[in-house]
Amino acid sequence: MASGGMGCRPMLVLLPPSEGKAVPETGEPVDLNSLAFASELGERREELLRALDPQLRETPAAPAAEVYTGVLFQRLELPRLPAKARQRVLIASALWGVVRPDDRIPYYKLPPKQKLKGIGPLAKYWRPALAEALPDEEGELIVDMRSGAYSTMWKPKRATLLAVRAFTEVKGERKAVSHMAKAVRGDVARVLLEAKRAPADPEGAVEIVKSVGLTVELNDGNLDVIV
Repeated sequence: MASGGMGCRPMLVLLPPSEGKAVPETGEPVDLNSLAFASELGERREELLRALDPQLRETPAAPAAEVYTGVLFQRLELPRLPAKARQRVLIASALWGVVRPDDRIPYYKLPPKQKLKGIGPLAKYWRPALAEALPDEEGELIVDMRSGAYSTMWKPKRATLLAVRAFTEVKGERKAVSHMAKAVRGDVARVLLEAKRAPADPEGAVEIVKSVGLTVELNDGNLDVIV
């Protein structure tokens, strides 16, 4: 497993960022050397900042858990979780690659499908660096809340990836839901991170989520929540 301060633990929760973000009004600017996996991802972060907006190096920064304010983060309430639980979380980002909840970042806008001059497709840009940086060992469980382009930036080759999906069921017909998916993922992430003992495998994750009254199934490497 690469460096970056994640340590050895049975579960990692991988979140998407959110379009909704708070704007830090005070505070020191981002310190790239303090961000997760600085040695593996630092050069690419520098290059992206130069291509997107060099001024972001000077604007106030705050913990990522406070900057991201979308529906998933509202339901998860990351700042309220104990530090030990937050250490099990990484947040994917088109600008940073990944950050920890406590990593201090500025407000920014960079959709994952945006193309910057000299950079090209962002998922492709990040793929080799993330493959080097992120934990990927047999026996590790990675609960994946990402969607769309973020899920193509990195996939483990050895660790177990458990994607979380949301469905409705009407008259026996099951349909994927988009309007509630972020809220569902936030709820599931909170339940798993608040558990007294983190799950070591998909079956353990299912049991924990079921214990709070949610209807859950394990299907082909996916944790499916029926709402």
